[in-house]
Amino acid sequence: MKEAKQSQPSASGDPKRLAGLRGPLLRLHKALVESERIEYEKTIGKIQSPNHFLQLLTTDPWFAWLSPLSQLIVSIDEALDEKEPLTSDMVDSLVRQTTHLLQPSETGSGFAKHYFEALQRDPDVVLAHRDVSQARTTTKPGA
Repeated sequence: MKEAKQSQPSASGDPKRLAGLRGPLLRLHKALVESERIEYEKTIGKIQSPNHFLQLLTTDPWFAWLSPLSQLIVSIDEALDEKEPLTSDMVDSLVRQTTHLLQPSETGSGFAKHYFEALQRDPDVVLAHRDVSQARTTTKPGA
């Protein structure tokens, strides 16, 4: 009589899940940065140079709301660069963080409010959001 083979969940996470999410997140970040640059220039005035823009991105309160998304991308990059294999919990946690962060809110504050506003004004942000949403659903465990 053959013994039934027990399947055990893998302790390692699938780096392809994070890599599949990383690209769309980078494109969303780029779309948001560009959208904010345009709004800044409409409201405040022309940005003088790429160096000036970089300085604004890192120090000006106008752009500060983008920081949580930047930090999430850095966390994903660090996880993908780890020498140790990723665990499923680590991968799941980063995917959950992405899902939680990208919840626009018309009446909220901080990232959620600014994200809602960017989605309302810029079709490139809407398309990038769609791509991240698709990447999240196609990178679920077992997908």
